[in-house]
Amino acid sequence: MSEPLVIGFETSCDETGVGIVRGHTLLADALATSSPAHERFGGVVPEIASRAHLEAMVPTVHRALAEAGLQASDVDAVAVTSGPGLTGALLVGVAAAKAYALALDKPLYGVNHLAAHVAVDELQHGPLAEPSIAMLVSGGHSSLLLVPDLAQEVQSLGRTIDDAAGEAFDKVARVLGLPFPGGPPLDRAARDGDPRAIAFPRGLTGPRDPAYDFSFSGLKTAVARWIEARERAGEPVPVADVAASFQEAVADVLTAKAVRACKDHGVDHLVLGGGVAANSRLRALAEERCAAAGIVLRVPSPKLCTDNGAMVAALGSRLVAAGVAPSAPDLGADSSLPIDVVSR
Repeated sequence: MSEPLVIGFETSCDETGVGIVRGHTLLADALATSSPAHERFGGVVPEIASRAHLEAMVPTVHRALAEAGLQASDVDAVAVTSGPGLTGALLVGVAAAKAYALALDKPLYGVNHLAAHVAVDELQHGPLAEPSIAMLVSGGHSSLLLVPDLAQEVQSLGRTIDDAAGEAFDKVARVLGLPFPGGPPLDRAARDGDPRAIAFPRGLTGPRDPAYDFSFSGLKTAVARWIEARERAGEPVPVADVAASFQEAVADVLTAKAVRACKDHGVDHLVLGGGVAANSRLRALAEERCAAAGIVLRVPSPKLCTDNGAMVAALGSRLVAAGVAPSAPDLGADSSLPIDVVSR
């Protein structure tokens, strides 16, 4: 059997992504974002995101097909993020994917957004070593996963118990007066700062704390209080030092727990994914610590780390190749889809 040609739809948050993949080869990755519409609110507004997906879906599909030089009828299967994510946004993608699958008489695969973030690495670095440990870090998720078989089995080792890392980036950026989303501007500001200037706390790193869970709410609050204290004293806030010190605290916790998970489970491959994986300090520290521990680090390019249709198509391709049964016609959206459900 030739490698499956799969089109993937991603609408879990504010990005409308349509990707086309043949096997492990990326043919097209079209993206539309509603991020500017959310900026004045300091976060994603679900209703605005859902309406933006409705407007962008068909043009984005057309751009992806044009980029790949294909007709819709050429695809072998349709994949779509069915969870987790914002319910209204997910429903737009699921409805569109079901419509295309029905019109084209092609099988439909509803896939897990988090597992798709792992699968996208195969488009850049080839087949995933199994088992692998995956650390996914985004605005809504900070997760450590054990991946024995990406098409069949993904196990949760740890997750955020409050603010995810990306959410903390957005909130700290807002306190510093930086634009939304906060990740890129904080990363840029940190380049001119001293990561050791301020000793911000490292949450859930004590000997009695959960080994693989994450907490960034306390860190976010500590940064806000530190800034407030400077402002009350009439002193200038050193934005670069705050950004660098905050970023270092996040990267330190994430990489330490990821390396620990690899060692504890006897796994020598770590995959880093999610939007925060585009952060330069996180990537550098992960590379440094993995090299010291003899762990192979796989990190997709920054473009593939953020939400996109390519990752959904990549996981769909894995499922088709593995002979996994497609989804039922009544596939729905599940905003809290657990990570151990790779497809449904």
